[in-house]
Amino acid sequence: MSRATPAQHVAQTGFTVHTRGRGFSEISDKVGEIVSASSVQTGIAHVFTAHTSCSLLISENADPAVRADLERWLTRAVPDGDSIFQHDAEGPDDMPAHVRSILTGVSLTVPVHGGKLQLGTWQGLYLWEHRVDPHQRKVTVTVLGH
Repeated sequence: MSRATPAQHVAQTGFTVHTRGRGFSEISDKVGEIVSASSVQTGIAHVFTAHTSCSLLISENADPAVRADLERWLTRAVPDGDSIFQHDAEGPDDMPAHVRSILTGVSLTVPVHGGKLQLGTWQGLYLWEHRVDPHQRKVTVTVLGH
């Protein structure tokens, strides 16, 4: 049985994702590089975006149809321009983007082992832009462990 030991190392790095508008940007490689550079062999990587109209997720990374299906499903669930929304200061996709972000989340935690992210075979990390126009999104990665 293993015993708990306190984290001996913390590293934090940020980067910017330039989105093309609504859709997915894979960030697995960038986060993986940050984990490798951190010198943490066993621990966790916490990934966070400080925005209210995009989100982070772990999703299927082999078949792009999965992400297209997710986009269509969320568009149906939270349509742009829905009359239920009052907040539309930046256009008809403004409030729907906030709702989508809340539903899908702005942070992820992934185990680190052997200095690498422990993602499954078909898993990738993505920033999901919920606005129609392109944006620059900041992502912070904090790696804790030994």
